[in-house]
Amino acid sequence: MNQYELPSSPSQLGVRPAAALSAAFLTQAFLWMFLGVLVTTGVGFWVTTLSESSLQRLSGLFFPVILLQLGIAIGLSFAIRRISATLGLGLFFLYAALTGVTIGFILLIYPITSVAAAGIGTAAIFGGAAFYGSVTKRDLTSLGAYLFMALIGLVAASLVNLFLRSDGLSYLVSWAAVVIFTALTAFDVQRIQRGDVAAWAGTMEKGAVMGAFRLYLDFINLFLALLRILGGRR
Repeated sequence: MNQYELPSSPSQLGVRPAAALSAAFLTQAFLWMFLGVLVTTGVGFWVTTLSESSLQRLSGLFFPVILLQLGIAIGLSFAIRRISATLGLGLFFLYAALTGVTIGFILLIYPITSVAAAGIGTAAIFGGAAFYGSVTKRDLTSLGAYLFMALIGLVAASLVNLFLRSDGLSYLVSWAAVVIFTALTAFDVQRIQRGDVAAWAGTMEKGAVMGAFRLYLDFINLFLALLRILGGRR
């Protein structure tokens, strides 16, 4: 079962949590998500202030850091129901810190104006999609399978372009990522609000961690896609 398919979820069974509980689901998830983004931002900024020699030493850990990120993402998604919410939250913040390291290197490539434009654009798009997901009466459940397949296609196209190094394909992949992660934001917000993520994770606390992790991934990937579109490299 992937994280975008939640069989027998409350919304599929026609069960809706009370308004206060729905608000609590979203509030807790957004709180951890924004703290995660702050951790990433802080670590990323720290990386950009390092000396050339320190950057060279840290660059030797770039691929191990990426592999550790991947391991945490997979492990957290599969183990959240068997570990405590506190451990899950710790892994989430570790992931956010590691992401800050990789983003710090990426930010060194782009001028500050491009980074600022991508950040403002991300906040606007993410906020709009999140608002839509929280207020729409349309059930977005059916989008889950399509979004998961779109993510697979996005990853495949990105891997192919590592070898092709096509600017045109990179541009298309970046725009596709904007569309996919905008849709995922609305989808994830609705699933969190309806209690589906908490039901899948096992408790409200674990659901808040996983909800935050999903929203964090939506936000970071949306930012990186916009940065590739808007940013001219130094």
